[in-house]
Amino acid sequence: MKRISIIGLLLGFWVAPKLSQAQFLNDASVHGDFQLDAQYYKEDKTIGAPEVKERVLSNGFANFIFTAGDFSAGIRYESYLNPLQGFDPRYKGSGIPYRFASYQKDNFQITVGNYYEQFGSGLIFRTYEERGLGFDNSMDGIRVKYKPANGVRLTGILGRQRAFFDLGEGIVRGADAEISLNEVHEKFADLKTNITFGGSFISKFQEDQNPDFNLPENVGAGAARLSLSRGGVTLFGEYAYKANDPSTMNQFNYRPGQALLVTASYSEQGLGVSLGAKRVDNMDFRSDRNANGNVLMLNFLPPLTKQHTYNLPASIYPYATQPLGEMSYQGEVSYNFKRESVLGGKYGTNIAFNYSAVHAPQRDSVSNGESNRRYFTSDFFKFGKQKYFHDFNVEIQKKFSSKLKGTFTYLNFYYDIDVVQGLVGRGTVNANMGVVDLTYKFNSNHSVRTELQALQTEDDQGDWGMALVEYTVAPHWFVAVMDQYNYGNPEKDKKVHYPTGTVGYNRNTSRISLSYGRQRAGIVCVGGVCRNVPASNGLLLSITSSF
Repeated sequence: MKRISIIGLLLGFWVAPKLSQAQFLNDASVHGDFQLDAQYYKEDKTIGAPEVKERVLSNGFANFIFTAGDFSAGIRYESYLNPLQGFDPRYKGSGIPYRFASYQKDNFQITVGNYYEQFGSGLIFRTYEERGLGFDNSMDGIRVKYKPANGVRLTGILGRQRAFFDLGEGIVRGADAEISLNEVHEKFADLKTNITFGGSFISKFQEDQNPDFNLPENVGAGAARLSLSRGGVTLFGEYAYKANDPSTMNQFNYRPGQALLVTASYSEQGLGVSLGAKRVDNMDFRSDRNANGNVLMLNFLPPLTKQHTYNLPASIYPYATQPLGEMSYQGEVSYNFKRESVLGGKYGTNIAFNYSAVHAPQRDSVSNGESNRRYFTSDFFKFGKQKYFHDFNVEIQKKFSSKLKGTFTYLNFYYDIDVVQGLVGRGTVNANMGVVDLTYKFNSNHSVRTELQALQTEDDQGDWGMALVEYTVAPHWFVAVMDQYNYGNPEKDKKVHYPTGTVGYNRNTSRISLSYGRQRAGIVCVGGVCRNVPASNGLLLSITSSF
């Protein structure tokens, strides 16, 4: 309540003098959104779904944002009674963990309360929300943005991070500067090459409460980036360095952290090419050295692997970024064959090839004779012997007629379960996957979509199959039936079906859906950040709306 009263006081100071001004009232508006996910759980020993004492668990969110001229303020109410399975149980309860007030005038903006921010690609600092993962590392404090000249953008932050319904122990301070050279002066405006460069710095403070380790209380991280674009070519590079930051996650290793991200892309006349390379070494960065899991993360390490959307490739063996060390690279080539060409046919054809791989960095252990300190050396550009992951995939998108279109995907991948999921003893997986996605449109209102997916491997849980049929009556109704089947599991009693049925209704900005069926145990990943999902059986209600 004390935190909310601060925002109320600020609102009072700002709004009260303005109430007599008609312009302020004319500009005022309120908007927001609402979401509720509630599930009834049923014990299912066949798939290992445990009994849930409450029977019904729910996650609820509601945002309310007020704007008037240069001023805005908002709150988000959250309720976890109790949180859905797979979400951190420390979210239990209800409250208003997110509230802010912001004022912007000319080239200056100040925000007090909660905010999300990102410096560069996020190698040393990114705060954001991802509800599907139960992830929210928002800052609580002050943020200042200022544009002192054309093309120059400055940002300063100070605060502490959200930790469920409380705040983390560490204090975070940082600054970012970015310059778009083509905007700075008119003599650069005619340059054919767009040039943007920037730099950022983050520092966290946390008291040392363990005299045996002599832990650093102030840990700083810096990054520099450069972006070049000309015509259809774009180049981007960012390098980050973090001072020694011994923590629970790196087993109190005193080695400094480094990260390098380089990407290049080319696009013109139906051809698209993208390349990327990344090196990460000891870059788990948190405002609390004792935090683990997805809690109090300060930075974001973009994955250089394709983010699949289809069920089997996205949910059974998805890749999770390894912040303690990885060497990765990715390349993709896509081409759109024109209509009426030999391969394009009447409606055109798009084909894309993608390959990505992740290896361990090369490392050599070193002992300096000091107790309680661990070090290692690593050649910056040298790959280690161990491979974590690779993914080769081909995707073809083809429209056959005015009514029928399809997407066809083939994947071959290698996956180290012990490393990526931290499940020791599960070993590695070599697998092939195929996806067929067909949509037939009967008329402007009725369509049916069918997915057939298969995963074939002699490793881990063996072969999987998935089938889905979804019927849509636009613009309001849809109904879907899906089944996953682990038909190749070497253990006969685990050759189980996971059927699910869903019906949904859409109207304007509101959507309601009801699903019933089985959910297999696995992991859910978004942008290389993942959470474990236990097996479940039950009824799921989901409601979203915005205004």
